[in-house]
Amino acid sequence: MEKKSKPYFSVIIPAYNEERYIGYAFAGLKQQTFKDFEAIVVYRKGNDRTAQIAGKNARVIIDKGHGVARARNKGAAAARGEILLFLDADTKPKYNLLEEYEKAFRDKELAVATGLILPLEKRKLRIKLGYIFVSVIFVWISIALGRPSVIGSNFAVRKKVFKKSGGFDPGLVTYEDWDLSKRLKKYGKTRIFLQARVYTSTRRIDDWGMWGFFKYYVGNIFRYNFLKKPKKDYMPVR
Repeated sequence: MEKKSKPYFSVIIPAYNEERYIGYAFAGLKQQTFKDFEAIVVYRKGNDRTAQIAGKNARVIIDKGHGVARARNKGAAAARGEILLFLDADTKPKYNLLEEYEKAFRDKELAVATGLILPLEKRKLRIKLGYIFVSVIFVWISIALGRPSVIGSNFAVRKKVFKKSGGFDPGLVTYEDWDLSKRLKKYGKTRIFLQARVYTSTRRIDDWGMWGFFKYYVGNIFRYNFLKKPKKDYMPVR
């Protein structure tokens, strides 16, 4: 059988000083049961070995700018796949993530898909439950209310729909994923798939503490929804 010239998925990973974690992302991609994909790392120059590690596992695009929204847009512009899948550099996809999304996008009316996000490290049950609440219950409620709020570390979208929407807003430092998912709703359905799972590092909770993490994000939810000005102070990790 003749091999297709273009992959079905383009997996886009923004990265900055991620040598400690990015290996988890590639380990998960190598285990995928669905093999028709390309991996793209958009690298903002740092002071570690992220680019060298990424270069052995993906196509690397150098980004001289700042911000995760800009990096994701740059990866999308270079992508050859029909479906764009956005992951974070500290996020490991489950072995069947692409298989689950391939089945999901057989529905031609589906524009956006997301899934469960769980802790990468072994943590207390309350932290795991917190991840389930945010990535499943909160996202499901937002979809049901007609205001989809999809999380960027496990975010799949049709490329043609992404282009129509204008992509991520590069002016946003935080909640660029929520902003985009709300704009995408007019192009088709947004759904959550519980078997489409990723495991992401809890390092922000470890650094900030559970209360600091909660306070930052709850305050930012208010700023985003009522003031239209999400916070611009965020650690430069992507």
